[in-house]
Amino acid sequence: MESKPKKRDFPHWESLYQESPIEKMPWFYKDLDPDIKKALKDYQVPLGSCLDLGTGPGTQAVALASLGFIVTATDLSAKAIDLAQSKAQAQALKIQWQQDDFLKTQLKTSFDLVIDRGVFHIFEEEGRQQYLKNMQKLLKPGGYLFLKCFSKKETREEGPYRFNPEEIEAYFSPYFEILSIKETVYYGTLDPWPKALFMVMKRL
Repeated sequence: MESKPKKRDFPHWESLYQESPIEKMPWFYKDLDPDIKKALKDYQVPLGSCLDLGTGPGTQAVALASLGFIVTATDLSAKAIDLAQSKAQAQALKIQWQQDDFLKTQLKTSFDLVIDRGVFHIFEEEGRQQYLKNMQKLLKPGGYLFLKCFSKKETREEGPYRFNPEEIEAYFSPYFEILSIKETVYYGTLDPWPKALFMVMKRL
């Protein structure tokens, strides 16, 4: 693993969601992420309980609920939750929305599927280790984790931490069966789309 990666700066999430339209945010993608959609089909993931971690605009939570998953959607930003909830209510979808800091999570239940489309890659080393501990508690044995993060092939200066497949394997393989790691893109509002990794893992 990289010993001293460049320290990256992140916005104050609550202020960001209070001040900026969600449709303008880099990670906004109105439909179900194509990599998530394909993985659900390829691995024949059964409908069950799903945690959309770092839901942000809530688009992925809405799409998953529309498919029939029982969705809990969390975000560090209370404003993000309020905005996403109001949009989902307009579609009459039943989603459990909750403001939550994942590193100090208040969630008590466990899930069949966790979607992380941009949380793991904002943490430094200490946060990554706490993430792994909390994920083991919140994901049922045999449950799936779909993880998307920035790839080290991404060259733009701004943005989250980047990883290569070997680093992801080193972090997750003690606790997860890694079913696939592929190079892809981070669908959103940036042009071009950032280079990303998408992993499908199964909790041991």
